[in-house]
Amino acid sequence: MFTGLVQALAEVVAIVPEGPGVRLVIDCTALAARAQLGASIAINGCCLTVVEIDGDRLAFQAGSETLSRTNLGELAPGGRVNLEPSLRVGDEMGGHYVSGHIDAVGVVDERTDDADWSTFWFRVPPALTRQMASKGSAAVDGVSLTLVDVEPERFSVALIPHTLAATTLGGRRVGDRVNVETDLLAKYVARQLDDRG
Repeated sequence: MFTGLVQALAEVVAIVPEGPGVRLVIDCTALAARAQLGASIAINGCCLTVVEIDGDRLAFQAGSETLSRTNLGELAPGGRVNLEPSLRVGDEMGGHYVSGHIDAVGVVDERTDDADWSTFWFRVPPALTRQMASKGSAAVDGVSLTLVDVEPERFSVALIPHTLAATTLGGRRVGDRVNVETDLLAKYVARQLDDRG
């Protein structure tokens, strides 16, 4: 379980083919010292397991299913990713409940910059917007965000300068693909309502 509060913006060092998947090697001074083998860390919001630690470098394995259903399959050496270690019992809950299981890949539909601030619109499948509400939460590339407006096939967020500087979102442009996870509680409410017809 995660909160959507990114703790490090890290660089992809290598992507090594392994069987049907890949090994992602990430250079991350901020998290490597306290990382443990087998620990869960969200990379762009996708929960992966630490399989190797080599100094400041952490390695993760991502299978074909993960690569096809997230934007991790588009990563390249030199690219940057958002990292968040999993919650520990007693940790402060600053964002919202994030499972690390990506619901869909969305697309940056529109970006409006106003000085150091930005408003983004993300286009997603309609099934996801049915689980969203204005002032509710969603995770985009693992970043917990408050929704401003929700339309049938897209939603908007207003990003402060800190979020733009401390996460991958600051570098996102129209057409870029992002990992989207809707609010965990909203999923269950939507499921119950769907079951009732």
